[in-house]
Amino acid sequence: MESPAPFARDIGPFGPGVFIRPSREDGNLEEVFGQWGLIGWFAKTPQPAKKPGQRTILTNNARFKTIHKLATYKAPWARGQRCIIPAWSYLEPNWETGKNQWWRFRRPDGQPWGMAGLWNTWIDKETGEVHESYTMVTLNCDDHPLLRRMHRPDPDRPETMQDKRAVVPLHPDAFEIWLRGTVEEAVSALVLPPSESFDAGPDKVSPKAPPPQSSLL
Repeated sequence: MESPAPFARDIGPFGPGVFIRPSREDGNLEEVFGQWGLIGWFAKTPQPAKKPGQRTILTNNARFKTIHKLATYKAPWARGQRCIIPAWSYLEPNWETGKNQWWRFRRPDGQPWGMAGLWNTWIDKETGEVHESYTMVTLNCDDHPLLRRMHRPDPDRPETMQDKRAVVPLHPDAFEIWLRGTVEEAVSALVLPPSESFDAGPDKVSPKAPPPQSSLL
């Protein structure tokens, strides 16, 4: 995700970023500084411990299909802790050449995206320190003409059943519904934009590859 100053140009998993939510005090929108990688209520540390020889469990993306039942996400989802994540652009991996080429996705009008997200507040039981965090909601994109071209294909799955997923840039008209609507209304706002809504192509200044299965914002 390409972020506004003073943050780094691109934010990787567990990096610091900003999300927007209704204030718990007066309901007005507020910008919150937090970790891109949701911290579950059961977590012992803000970031998962890195174990030798094992892949770090990433929580920067929340698959919509299972968001209501996975331990990390189900409580924030049930409580309606939805947020919007601002980003000037975001990156996805394209493997059509046989190796990864990062593609950057921008809006054609030059305005920032408002990505569908979920937030949570976690308090360190030992120190009392409050940690804010967020994750991006993802949808299946197997039927999307552009987005289905992203990510490494699974050779064991047919082309029409790859189960590829994409983050969701919300339409501006859906911001209020996503933040304050009922669960049913919020679900109706989760729609992947048509291909012409993207200014997308190979990134000229790609960052180093992030951990597998992640997207950069």
